[in-house]
Amino acid sequence: MRRITCEGLVYYQFETFGGIKHGIFTRLGGISIATWTTLNTGGNVGDNPIAVRQNHERMYAALEVEASRACTVWQVHGSDAVIVDGPVRGRRWLALADAMVTDRPDTPLVMRYADCTPIMLYDPTQGVIGMAHAGWRGTVVGAASNTAKTMMQAYGCKPANLRAGIGPSIGPSRYQVGEEVVEAVQTYFGTTDGLIQRDASDNTAYFDLWAANRLDLCRVGVEQIEVAGICTAQNTDEFFSHRAEKGRTGRFGAVLSL
Repeated sequence: MRRITCEGLVYYQFETFGGIKHGIFTRLGGISIATWTTLNTGGNVGDNPIAVRQNHERMYAALEVEASRACTVWQVHGSDAVIVDGPVRGRRWLALADAMVTDRPDTPLVMRYADCTPIMLYDPTQGVIGMAHAGWRGTVVGAASNTAKTMMQAYGCKPANLRAGIGPSIGPSRYQVGEEVVEAVQTYFGTTDGLIQRDASDNTAYFDLWAANRLDLCRVGVEQIEVAGICTAQNTDEFFSHRAEKGRTGRFGAVLSL
């Protein structure tokens, strides 16, 4: 990924996405204070709503996308994908879902994260984009693959043309999970090989979200996959981390627009 600085904001872009407007923003360059310092984009974490709105506006300005056209969903740790035609008047979010896809230009897709995995998809042939939010729950119900399949079904995208980016999230060395997660991984993927690692000293389990979402995309034929490999829990100077900051933190934003 490329690290970009713009008027105090810092964000990352996937190398394989060419000139398409997108960014996974860090926590730097906003106006929020204390727990949410500084570019918090989460509206339900206790931050001042005015600060959150201004932080969003700063993101859109950095990417030169139209704020009034921005679309988002109420994220629920599932796998449902919404086909987006544009904002809905009188509503800040489109639906309860964890993914969005669109072929409409100037229609920014926007989501929020704090350890869960940002997933972006782009088909330059059909002119279609998709974005997903995948924590462990979303990962083991196919949030990534369902986003790709929705692009294929709704817009005729072909897997070979899809470019995927797996963004910064909690990394495999920091994401300790319980046995219920291990069972869910086994059930969905049919294996835990390469997905779950055990600590040799106490047999505790660690889940690799990057590898799991990569595998999920590969299984539906997506081959062009860029993995950021940036751990949010190990980089709280740049990213909000729910796990590392014990739940008292903000949400970093991601924006993707044709």
